[in-house]
Amino acid sequence: MSVSPVSSVSPESSRYHHRHPVRVYWEDTDAGGIVFYGNYLKFMERARTEWLSTLGFGQESMRRAGEGMFIVAETQLRYLKPARLDDQLTVTVAVTEVGRASVTFAQEVWRGDALLTQGMVRIGWVQPVTPRGASVAQADDEASGEDSFRPARIPARILAILPTPISASKG
Repeated sequence: MSVSPVSSVSPESSRYHHRHPVRVYWEDTDAGGIVFYGNYLKFMERARTEWLSTLGFGQESMRRAGEGMFIVAETQLRYLKPARLDDQLTVTVAVTEVGRASVTFAQEVWRGDALLTQGMVRIGWVQPVTPRGASVAQADDEASGEDSFRPARIPARILAILPTPISASKG
């Protein structure tokens, strides 16, 4: 998969499903006051999590209930311009593909009308593997550090609420 912008017009474009504001703090930057490259993934994670929350999905509550959770399966980023200390950013979220077990997003980080970073993030759905009769909380307590989740289909109630994907190739 390659990073393809959903839009490079403005973060206010209607071609996004969600926009999330982020302020750049000292902890986000290197010694020169420039955002550390890995923090763009954190900004994108926050935007997706807030968007899912507005749709009524609390990831921790779904996990604790034993329903499952989303995990990041693949990322790809393209850095265009740096963000700096005290910048006010807008992180966009656009669903570009919905499968039976994963959702792919095009995400962008903007400072005003300047596009700073483009990204593609694919998240997959996993469900807990618990011994028969054990609750998810008990399985968490007994986990020995081994992988206690398995890939699964996204529940129908979640698929029903996800928006129609926006083509990543349109500009």
